[in-house]
Amino acid sequence: MTSVIVLGGGPDAEREVSIKSATAIHQACIEAGLDARLEIVDRPTLDEIQSWDCDVVFPALHGRFGEGGELQVLLEQAKIAFVGSKAIASQLAMDKMGTKRIAIKCSIPTPDAVIFDHGDGHSDGSVCPLVLPVVIKPVSDGSSVGLHLCFDQQDWDRASAAVREDAKTNPNRVYMVEQMIQGRELTASVLCDDAGKLQALALIEICPAQGVYDFEAKYARKDTIYTLNPDLPDETVAGIQEQALRLCNTLGVRHLARVDFLLSDDGQWTLLELNTMPGFTRTSLMPMAAGESGMGLAQLCAHLVHCARNEHDISPSVSTS
Repeated sequence: MTSVIVLGGGPDAEREVSIKSATAIHQACIEAGLDARLEIVDRPTLDEIQSWDCDVVFPALHGRFGEGGELQVLLEQAKIAFVGSKAIASQLAMDKMGTKRIAIKCSIPTPDAVIFDHGDGHSDGSVCPLVLPVVIKPVSDGSSVGLHLCFDQQDWDRASAAVREDAKTNPNRVYMVEQMIQGRELTASVLCDDAGKLQALALIEICPAQGVYDFEAKYARKDTIYTLNPDLPDETVAGIQEQALRLCNTLGVRHLARVDFLLSDDGQWTLLELNTMPGFTRTSLMPMAAGESGMGLAQLCAHLVHCARNEHDISPSVSTS
């Protein structure tokens, strides 16, 4: 019987969401007949990780440590099989600005964006660097943590003040300013097949009742509408899925990911961001997309665990020194 440790928690802002995801994954693994145990962690050390007795680690951690490469480096050093992308791909995907640069090289359209200027003596940060409306968000956080929508100068003043205030307690959190694109929000999940090749799952359209798919809309409220296989032209669906796969393969994404897009009224789609460890809560989109193809949560989790173990068994060790 394959043994798996499911990790939840972590030191980042999405800790509580991570625990919900990990709990759901743990229960699904048990249902699938795996020898699974749940570990709620903060920032595990290499020594701790090396002491874990298991075949596979399923790290359901969200945020910079858990899915931004730091944990993955430790797992690689410990030579433990794990679900999800390896360290380099995780680090690249967690950096929204870096992902944008790679997307542009892949001819995938993405909104203009710049790093937020806190004011350095030459600028007080009061002037928006892009034409309003814009979105301010952290470069390396997920679940819409720290998201600010700015439709006019008053919104910008309020949001930029909040970002500068946040910098006092989170000095390492870097924010970006991104051109706001109006349109339908779509997400394309990708999942590896038995041979490890990424395949696109059904598209899902996200319709938040209050117009913004923020942290509250994702996890707290129950008024967001999710539409599987939304009414779209076949060429639009195929185009979005193809670009999601192209970006994932270019980044070196492994096993699973969720890629978010906006579709404008004129039929043009634009990349928002990529998530290498999507949520696994009851409202999460990756399990929903897999379910549409007939794969329940237990089957999905078991599939990912076995893919991780099989790939680890046949792959040569990678030096991280």
